Amino acid sequence: MKLQNDLLIRAAKGEYVERTPVWLMRQAGRILPEYRAIRNQMKSFLELVQTPQLAAEVTIQPVDILQVDAAIIFSDILVVPEAMGLPYEMLEKKGPYFPRTVASVQDVQGLRVAQPDQDMPYVMEAISLVKEQLQGRVPLIGFAGAPWTVFSYMVEGSGSKTFSKARRMLYQEEQMAHALLQKIADSTIAYLKAQINAGADLIQIFDSWAGVLPKDHYLKFSYPYIRQICQSIDEVPVTVFAKGAFFALEEMGKLPCDTIGLDWNMDVARSRQLVGEGKTLQGNLDPCALFGNQTDIIKQTEDMLQAFGPGRHIANLGHGVYPDTSVDAVKCFVDTVKEFRH
Repeated sequence: MKLQNDLLIRAAKGEYVERTPVWLMRQAGRILPEYRAIRNQMKSFLELVQTPQLAAEVTIQPVDILQVDAAIIFSDILVVPEAMGLPYEMLEKKGPYFPRTVASVQDVQGLRVAQPDQDMPYVMEAISLVKEQLQGRVPLIGFAGAPWTVFSYMVEGSGSKTFSKARRMLYQEEQMAHALLQKIADSTIAYLKAQINAGADLIQIFDSWAGVLPKDHYLKFSYPYIRQICQSIDEVPVTVFAKGAFFALEEMGKLPCDTIGLDWNMDVARSRQLVGEGKTLQGNLDPCALFGNQTDIIKQTEDMLQAFGPGRHIANLGHGVYPDTSVDAVKCFVDTVKEFRH
């Protein structure tokens, strides 16, 4: 089915766009009362992720309510380790928790490479439902976590400020770390290809914990696996978002992907210089800017758009929208982007 609004796809490919496309990371979620109404009926977050009809419904909510230029499938990056044989729980107000972690060579050997259609068919079913229900109104973004970020949870067992347990493995058990990262990368490639087959129009790779690594470790333990994933996908445009990896922007520019996401600490002009002209940039308003008043939000958004300049830009925040952000503030951001002309 032909897309009625293909701004995002054209911008990712570096083609002409009449205006800058806009969407938000974590747009499907707690900022919307409509999402909370559905979530409150469920026993857990994971139940919602694994119920295709409801996952599809909350994926489409921001398209209807916020009028963004893309939907992103409602899921979680940690469905991959679960599919590999490492189950997790999502604890309210605490985040993900793995009752079992990866701590030995035997643990790595005991994991399987995920078979998406068998291990997580609910994601592909949700994608098919969203495509059917959207009727080509906007593109649908599929996603996965970068191998390093997924690895960090599998080894640490939960979220962390330092991920020192995961990072320790890189120093003490380099071979084991690479074996685990390769299994995650192979699982992720299969998973993203299954999402594309189900109808995803664009893919985003989230390296949320890129910034905890020193540059030499990032280039050894994260970057090569992201490169493998990008090389494996040529059916749809690919975006790589590595939060905090300002030190690797030049290398990011050499990835075989279309778009590089910037977090809110990355200077736009400097990032463009490092990444080069051949990639689209995505971002990068500070999520906290949406706590300002309407005048401030408009000014900050226009300043951001001005900094990126016309073309080769997808407007977004520099990270996921915070759950206590008002819907009106998000609408103000989206509307400002849509009305702005360079």
